[in-house]
Amino acid sequence: MTDQIQATAIQGILQAFALKANQFLPNSRYSEVETATLQTSTNKTVIYLRRRFVPHPEKFSLLQEHTVTEGDRLDNITANYLGDPEQFWRLCDANRAMHPDELTITIGRQLRITLPEGIPGTANA
Repeated sequence: MTDQIQATAIQGILQAFALKANQFLPNSRYSEVETATLQTSTNKTVIYLRRRFVPHPEKFSLLQEHTVTEGDRLDNITANYLGDPEQFWRLCDANRAMHPDELTITIGRQLRITLPEGIPGTANA
């Protein structure tokens, strides 16, 4: 087997394993997003994440609401309610926001603080 054929075979094996799981942590918004490949015109294989569709807010069980006040920052709000400022994307999903900054622009806005998507809440909790 020539070096080029062997290198191509090894690359194919490595790419096959890379497609089975992405490198994102379980608490990442991308952890469940599948990977795919694209073959370029120069015969280079590019591995990429498929598009992540933002879930409908109705799929989230409401825990409580937060009223936006002057100086609120989304990372601080998220740290306060969810214990992790990097989970700000969960508030974006639950409030149908494509751009995180839009959640804190309007003073008095009610932000939904929810359970993760698909986790049912309990009545009278």
